[in-house]
Amino acid sequence: MPGPDPTDPRFRCVLPFEAVPTEVRLLRRAAASQMHRWGMPTCVEEAELLVTELATNVVKHVGEGTSATLVLEWRLDRLRLEVHDRSPALPSVQTRSCEEECGRGLHLIAALALDWGAVPTAAGKAVWCEVSVDSGKDCRRIERAVAVLEWYQAKARTVAWAGRSGPAALDESVVELIADLLHWTAARGQDPVDVLDRVQRHYEAELGGAA
Repeated sequence: MPGPDPTDPRFRCVLPFEAVPTEVRLLRRAAASQMHRWGMPTCVEEAELLVTELATNVVKHVGEGTSATLVLEWRLDRLRLEVHDRSPALPSVQTRSCEEECGRGLHLIAALALDWGAVPTAAGKAVWCEVSVDSGKDCRRIERAVAVLEWYQAKARTVAWAGRSGPAALDESVVELIADLLHWTAARGQDPVDVLDRVQRHYEAELGGAA
């Protein structure tokens, strides 16, 4: 299995769901959990609202109980949210008053998102929108860390991870990866404690420089 490509800026998460109110709430939580996993807590609230509107539109305008899919895709400074359903009818923002029920969700999406749209697919359509993500140095470091950890998690899964998923499994992979790196430094004749001290000093110096 090839290692992560640090030049690939894209991360993707696919979340199938059933278009019912209880599933919409669970979908919102799952999306928030994935965004925390990617290290982007600052835009979680905005994205949760957009996920709710996109999924609720499926419930209202495609039909309750319809099978649909939410796709989250992170590309550098933008997070793209797409909801795929089986209806070929493309939505549009109505010119009527926003107080009316029809089209109100799309007005909200258009107001919150950097951009949005709808495209036909082989199975129906996809309604998408994009929100801004901080693209600074810390964000780039988080991107690299996520790529390494997700590869490591799949490559070196241990008994300690049994029954765990999401953030819990990722936390375990952080500990396991750091432990493996310390074993590697010790095998090269370095002092693991000294390495940890140097890492801590380096991290604190970067924090101080960013303040």
